[in-house]
Amino acid sequence: PISIRVPILIPRGIVSGYREPRSSAAACLLSAFQMSNETLNIWTHFVPAWYFAWQLAAALRPRRAWPFLAYLLSCCLYPLASSGAHTFGAMSRRARHLGYFLDYAALGTYSLGSALAYSAYAFPPEWLGGTFHLCYVPVAVLNAALATGLACYSRIVEPARPRLGKAARTAAFACPYLFDSIPIFYRVRWACSLGACAARGCAGPALPLHGRHTALALLAGLVFASHLPERLAPGRFDRLGHSHQLFHVCAILGTHFQVEAVRMDMAALPAGAAPAALSTLIPMGIGAGASLAVVALCSASLGRVQQPSSAWKLH
Repeated sequence: PISIRVPILIPRGIVSGYREPRSSAAACLLSAFQMSNETLNIWTHFVPAWYFAWQLAAALRPRRAWPFLAYLLSCCLYPLASSGAHTFGAMSRRARHLGYFLDYAALGTYSLGSALAYSAYAFPPEWLGGTFHLCYVPVAVLNAALATGLACYSRIVEPARPRLGKAARTAAFACPYLFDSIPIFYRVRWACSLGACAARGCAGPALPLHGRHTALALLAGLVFASHLPERLAPGRFDRLGHSHQLFHVCAILGTHFQVEAVRMDMAALPAGAAPAALSTLIPMGIGAGASLAVVALCSASLGRVQQPSSAWKLH
């Protein structure tokens, strides 16, 4: 059942539509078909996860490059993990934390998948083989593990220090994105410099799509950090239109444009220019394994962390 009671801690304007704490797994699944403040959080990521899975299946038929496949797999994983965390978060406090820890690991893996795709297809030609290009993927592997750890840490400290928790989680999402996007920012900068990008070979039909992805990523970050619009009208957007739903929609639309941009960048490369399988699988495996190890460590620490009974959050 959907609880209409207001918890002791009101998360910035969401005052109703909460599910009963300590619900069973079956009740959590059933709640996906009832209108709570989590319902659209579940569906705005569950449905796109299968859209990206269809994209991945289509990419497997012809012979494609490994970085694109690894990137598409990460695009499937992060919305699926997010949907699961939102679905089963009402089972218990431990289950809620574990679900979001896995969500953060999937986001870290997505940031690494993006870096692998950018390194293979989206780098400016004059950067290829340079120091930054050689260090780009190893740093992205490190970023994936650090972002997962920082995001998990933010959940542990947030009940006692909510501002620190929110700042840490925002940084955990923002820093890998900003690092991954350095080649795209460079290309956009030159594209805006009176056509100079065309002379350097970094222009192309994919650049407007990269621009849309960037704009939506910034918008997603804004609504995530600001809790708008519900903080301006508490109770008005409890079930429909609150900031986390908007964050999901902006993130998914941005990922869609990113997929299409990467696909166009890949198509523009000469045949055989993509990296070999091991240069993709090894960093992807290391990054995903490190993120899961962080999740295991943080999950083991939950029993030692005392949290108030009111520490049930929307996200």
